[in-house]
Amino acid sequence: MLGIETSCDDTTAAVVQRMDDGTYRILSNEVWAQHDDHRAYGGVVPEIAARSHVERLDSIILKAMAKADRNFKDLDGVAVTAGPGLIGGVVVGLTTAKAIALTHGLPLIPVNHLEGHALSVRLTEKADFPYLLLLVSGGHTQLIKVDALGQYQRLGTTIDDAAGEAFDKTAKLLGIGQPGGPMIEEKAKLGNLGRFSFTSPLKHRKDCDFSFSGLKTALRLEAEALTSPTKQDVADLCAGFQEAAATHLSLRTQNAMDLLSKDAPQKTPSRLVVAGGVAANLAIRQKLEKLCHSQGWEMVVPPTKYCTDNGAMIALAGLERLAAGLAPPQDEAMAMAPRARWPLAPPPLGGAFGGGKKGPKA
Repeated sequence: MLGIETSCDDTTAAVVQRMDDGTYRILSNEVWAQHDDHRAYGGVVPEIAARSHVERLDSIILKAMAKADRNFKDLDGVAVTAGPGLIGGVVVGLTTAKAIALTHGLPLIPVNHLEGHALSVRLTEKADFPYLLLLVSGGHTQLIKVDALGQYQRLGTTIDDAAGEAFDKTAKLLGIGQPGGPMIEEKAKLGNLGRFSFTSPLKHRKDCDFSFSGLKTALRLEAEALTSPTKQDVADLCAGFQEAAATHLSLRTQNAMDLLSKDAPQKTPSRLVVAGGVAANLAIRQKLEKLCHSQGWEMVVPPTKYCTDNGAMIALAGLERLAAGLAPPQDEAMAMAPRARWPLAPPPLGGAFGGGKKGPKA
């Protein structure tokens, strides 16, 4: 399966093979990061991202095919992110995938970007269903119970910013460069953890939703109170922000564990899968590992290169859908429009907070 992913600022393509025993061989996984294109703006500019995908996607696909030592006639299908994401980037990837599928007579499998992340752990680990997924990325922060392929129960989502978005905006505010997550993590290593103590958001709520806007504002107020911040001031702010964000993610995940145990104790999963680019943050991982140890749960995190956006996870989702008979009919696949919003699962009853008439950010 050829997998194509262009939902944000990484131009990616991969070729993945499903083996007879249900495991996977990653034959290639090519990523062209656009950090340099957006650094001057302090964050991702959708128009620049879309133009970059147009310029680079063909060469990335050819590179992935060459590295895999496969021709298009060797493929069983083309999987592509059809949403959610920056609509310009999704258009580029979906249009390209449709062209390849039509030209070579291959099945087209549109994939939900969130499903790619939800299944990414299965690229390299034995992760049987069900499991609890904490998806933390630049555009998404959600807790999802993964019961089976195509069967997802959303327990909580962000009511404002996603975790990665908050890291990026905080890094921009502090003037330390992009991408924000790695920059804040690096600065925090030199910071005094006890100097700035930020309250964990939604601390007294027992649901599983997230919020990062208040934490961001609290940091901005502390930063503005410093007339001329030194490098140490910035490092201390980063340490405090990272600690509060990690604590928030841990507490909300614990709420999800408690909820699952209470609602269906005999069907409670005992495995937490953490995916998405923010899962690469070691401080957040350590906080979640401590939580899992205290609860008697296993924690599984895909290798870092499969936590961030990548074509391999999209190829895997396509292969799993094809093998399970869940690939859409070709006429439906070819007619599918790109989607800026595409929730993986409906919100929990009474839990639709944030956003406009379309509900929470998804």
